[in-house]
Amino acid sequence: MFSNASNFVHNVDIAFLFILGVSIFFLVGLTALMIFFIVKYRKSKHPVAIQVKDSTALEITWTTIPLILVLVMFYLGWAGFLPMRQVPKDAMRVKAIGKMWKWSFDYPGNKEADTLVLPINKPVKIDLFSPDVLHGFSVPSFRIKEDVVPGKNNYSWFIPGEIGEYDLFCTVYCGVSHSYMRGIIKIVSQKDYDKWIAAVPVKKKLDNNNGYKVLEKNGCIACHSVDGSRLVGPTLKGLYDATIDVTADGAPKKVKVDETYIKNSIYDPNKEIAATYAPGIMRSYTGVVTDKDLASIIEYLKSIK
Repeated sequence: MFSNASNFVHNVDIAFLFILGVSIFFLVGLTALMIFFIVKYRKSKHPVAIQVKDSTALEITWTTIPLILVLVMFYLGWAGFLPMRQVPKDAMRVKAIGKMWKWSFDYPGNKEADTLVLPINKPVKIDLFSPDVLHGFSVPSFRIKEDVVPGKNNYSWFIPGEIGEYDLFCTVYCGVSHSYMRGIIKIVSQKDYDKWIAAVPVKKKLDNNNGYKVLEKNGCIACHSVDGSRLVGPTLKGLYDATIDVTADGAPKKVKVDETYIKNSIYDPNKEIAATYAPGIMRSYTGVVTDKDLASIIEYLKSIK
């Protein structure tokens, strides 16, 4: 506690320690008081019950003290939270993309990396984006956590204060591989950052192929690789025109991957499930992927055999 990992650590830890201290005090105090009453007013010592009249002073006391404590908790929490939404104008900007089930980061200059590398003592605003489901951007060492919600603009910001590596977690259950959605934040000197970012290649244009962009926009790449590797769903590489094993209505059969199969897989994904893959994971994209988008996807799949 009270490290210099980020500028928010001090305020968050003060609020946490205050609430923890109050909780421990009342846990110990009320438990001790309960034991005292049990012993002092046990039946063997006081066989005849005595009516105890209410005490106005006591009731005012046990109402006022908790009220003051709760107001102090609110103040400490608000004082810690408010700066988290006030981003400095000179903050550098990085876009964090959370998708099933990995983090990626877009840097200025159209550069992308799987690791968040930042210079020390420089404010940074993290624009949060999800193309698929709810995720949570959480860095415990920095005392920050923000939801990453599809269709909603959200952000987090901080000033890293110590060089080192810090864990980045997804704190919202986002599917079967949620527990593996872990990232690394590296805080380095400005010199090392400049050297690192210069070596990061500019993102390649995809030969003006809109098909990949449609897949990426809708989060398809999170479950279907384009390089042959196995993810939650079948790889898209070499899929078109291939003959594959599927399960339809509980019975196995072979189908050829053509335009009809691709269309059915997008609009009715549970009709024919590729063998060895679990049903019910992919949702229907009816009304989301247009006919034009579908045509672009098919053309793209034809190009990555």
